[in-house]
Amino acid sequence: MQKPLLIALIALLNTVQFSIAQSVYSQTTDLIDQTLITQMRTILEHPVVQISVNAQNRKYKQLSQSEIDALEQRWRNESTQNDQPLIAAALNSPASTYLTQIQAESLGLFTEIFITDKNGLNVGQSAITSDYWQGDEAKFQRSFGEGSGAVFIDEAEAHEATNTIRVQVNLTISDAQNTPIGHATFEVNLTELARRQ
Repeated sequence: MQKPLLIALIALLNTVQFSIAQSVYSQTTDLIDQTLITQMRTILEHPVVQISVNAQNRKYKQLSQSEIDALEQRWRNESTQNDQPLIAAALNSPASTYLTQIQAESLGLFTEIFITDKNGLNVGQSAITSDYWQGDEAKFQRSFGEGSGAVFIDEAEAHEATNTIRVQVNLTISDAQNTPIGHATFEVNLTELARRQ
């Protein structure tokens, strides 16, 4: 068999295998059970999360939509520049350090974790996000917007670069008095979760 034909055949087989995996896992967000959600809530109860979110809520207590939009635009502009003070501050925060550690300790289960304040602005993240403001997205609106205890599991998606299926699990972050103070997104590798069960 000629080399180009063999390469094309291997690529086709990988695509078929990935499509089968995607159809199987796209229907298995039921893998996200109460045990995993409880684990996520425990992560969010850590003092560094609570202190960081509360501090940013105090800092940005009375932001107008135009001020939020300006921060979002600044984040997007910085993402294409060498000088990135807003991004650097977010990525070097204690909350980001903690979330990066949690992601690493998950051994591939969590592929991204980020938390926001009550405005939907990033407080900490395990990796750079494309947006600074999450408040206009369903992940924020269907968790924080629904109040304390809310969980929104988005649709599973294929991640072709790693040949995995992933889903974002979104939770309201609440304080000790059960008052909503922010939101968290955990991107879960469903392929890895299924392997563990």
